[in-house]
Amino acid sequence: MSDKRNIKTYNKPAGGWGALKSVTQSWIQSEKPLKNLRAMLKTNQDKGFDCPGCAWGESPESGLVKFCENGAKAVNWESTGRYVDPTFFSKYSVGSLKKHTDYWLESQGRLTHPMRYNAQADHYEPVSWDDAFALIAKHLKGLHSPHQAEFYTSGRASNEAAYLYQLFVRAFGTNNFPDCSNMCHEASGQGMKPTIGVGKGTVTFNDFAKADTIFVIGQNPGTNHPRMLEPLREAVRRGAQVVCFNPLKERGLERFQNPQHPVEMLTNGSEPTNTAYFRPALGGDMAVMRGIAKWLLIWEQEAKANNAPPVFDHDFIN
Repeated sequence: MSDKRNIKTYNKPAGGWGALKSVTQSWIQSEKPLKNLRAMLKTNQDKGFDCPGCAWGESPESGLVKFCENGAKAVNWESTGRYVDPTFFSKYSVGSLKKHTDYWLESQGRLTHPMRYNAQADHYEPVSWDDAFALIAKHLKGLHSPHQAEFYTSGRASNEAAYLYQLFVRAFGTNNFPDCSNMCHEASGQGMKPTIGVGKGTVTFNDFAKADTIFVIGQNPGTNHPRMLEPLREAVRRGAQVVCFNPLKERGLERFQNPQHPVEMLTNGSEPTNTAYFRPALGGDMAVMRGIAKWLLIWEQEAKANNAPPVFDHDFIN
């Protein structure tokens, strides 16, 4: 795999033949096509495993294929036939690896041995599993309290692996689990809890099917969680307003071609995923929110002056 950037103009809808081509390429390049085909067909299935691609929940419908382009790529990279052995790390110093792109680094494959960093040589060096576990145990036992340790987890880890990991850490005696969601959402969570009573999102699948208006603010579902595109498209189709605020003009928030719809694929059709798309400058979302709140307040005051039904849901607010 090359470090060379490959950025091209793309005028087609999100999903569709482009996604199918991309999934096929990642599947073949995994070097384990038969094994990974079986793995993909178990993704998000009963007696299967949860997709490691994103945090989008499992939808209730049944079907043979319950993963998106990102999910297929995640499964193929997790089960790739490419391996990074000690020879690789003897060839590349950490300093030289820093000069490569993250795409190139991941493309090299999966680790085959536990590795320990040698600062003097600036290389990772192999150690046995016994030595690796002994080193970890030495540092954990050297703490005055288990709460002095932090156990970071990644969103790319499978739910099954994360479950076993948290069992180990809780048995050790702490629940210090900073993870990727802390880095992304800790600030919003702190603000949401005193405001609405919970620090996490409260949206469910049924909300997408029933909402009259859906605001998509600063999200990139086409890139990060493509399984959201079909509910957005269905909402537009039934007449709901889907309003997007994003400085980036992402194709997934413009139109979508569902790879699981044969007629749509054969006719090369697509449908919109928004009814309005606004691109504020970076940081402009705060001005947008203040503007919306200002107009809602004006309409509330006008309704009150004219003895009309209130704009605000006072029971909910109180």
